[in-house]
Amino acid sequence: MKILLVGSGGREHALALGLQADAACTELHVAPGNPGIATIATIHPVAVTDNDAICDLATKLEVDLVVIGPEVPLVNGVADVLRSAGFAVFGPSKAAAQLEGSKDFAKGVMRDAGVPTAHSFTCTKQSEIEIALDTFGAPYVVKDDGLAAGKGVVVTDDRDVALAHALTCTRVVIEEYLAGPEISLFGISDGRNILPMQPAQDFKRAFDGDLGPNTGGMGAYSPLAWAPDDIVEETYEKVLAPMIAEMAARGTPFVGLLYAGLALTDDGIRVIEFNARFGDPETQVLIPRLVTPLATLLYKAATDDLDDEVLHWRDESAVTVVLAAGGYPESPKTGGVITLKPAVEKTQIFHSGTTQDGASLLSSGGRVLTITGMGADLTEARDRAYRVISQIALEGSFYRSDIALNASVAEKGN
Repeated sequence: MKILLVGSGGREHALALGLQADAACTELHVAPGNPGIATIATIHPVAVTDNDAICDLATKLEVDLVVIGPEVPLVNGVADVLRSAGFAVFGPSKAAAQLEGSKDFAKGVMRDAGVPTAHSFTCTKQSEIEIALDTFGAPYVVKDDGLAAGKGVVVTDDRDVALAHALTCTRVVIEEYLAGPEISLFGISDGRNILPMQPAQDFKRAFDGDLGPNTGGMGAYSPLAWAPDDIVEETYEKVLAPMIAEMAARGTPFVGLLYAGLALTDDGIRVIEFNARFGDPETQVLIPRLVTPLATLLYKAATDDLDDEVLHWRDESAVTVVLAAGGYPESPKTGGVITLKPAVEKTQIFHSGTTQDGASLLSSGGRVLTITGMGADLTEARDRAYRVISQIALEGSFYRSDIALNASVAEKGN
């Protein structure tokens, strides 16, 4: 099977490793890729925003499957262009990708599907915004309705900060605060069936102790020993399956990866948000744990053939930690020289924002590298990930030191 993977980040590096490890994958091409991906696949300098160029590349390569990594090309409709040209595509249509492209749209689908979520208001005027803020009170949850690269959400006790953020948005969703631990739970769908993956937890705040601004994610871990035993089954029944059924009933079946961000509240699970693609950095802990061959799995999803598929997982823990550039997320410094040592056993260095300049590896984004460690438990996985990341040199860079820390301590105490 010839596969074209679209994207250039840490998520795509993890997907590339998973796809390439499947014996069914005979050729792996990635556009535009990154220096890390270039060591395991053929990369092509095609912009993820150029639908026609992506389709032309797929045609030239005569690929059997196209996997779309990032949200921007999905919301831009690249899957529709590719499907019209006859390709099997893992990734939702433009219409279905609105589950991520518009939080207001997602709220409407959840309402019609009976999926539990926070009460909310969608606002376009300052007067509406102020009424919504005062209705719910602090903590204020303010979400840009459109795509914002994981940085469009503000949760704050400061009404002035909440209002200021809301006024920067053309359309904004303001909702009640959902108290409780958050988890990410993905489902792989062929438009009719959806297979829930194992849950993961990511860390959105920039600094230790969940302090600092929201980011695209500073680390993640899986599995979650503290989560309810039936969390996967309950999420399937109350969230994933109803959403897939509702999207199909609307005539816009969802084919691809449905990401459910959940809060475990005192009143049960509630959906915080949906994404229309694999999450980053959760993918970097889930793909290393997945035993089921990834290329075959995604091809079956793309060709409406998941009826008899079952997912299998390694009985190991995974912890991933993001190395971020100085100034991230507001104004990350790029162009810094990165000095790497080879990853050791049961670790993997995923490139997220890097570029090659001759013999030098340079930073080119806010999240530069993601380091994943595997182990018999979270403590062992953490130790491996932090041992590797501590030996990476990039001036001004930083990382959180508490990814999966509380969970690993609790795990040892049980």
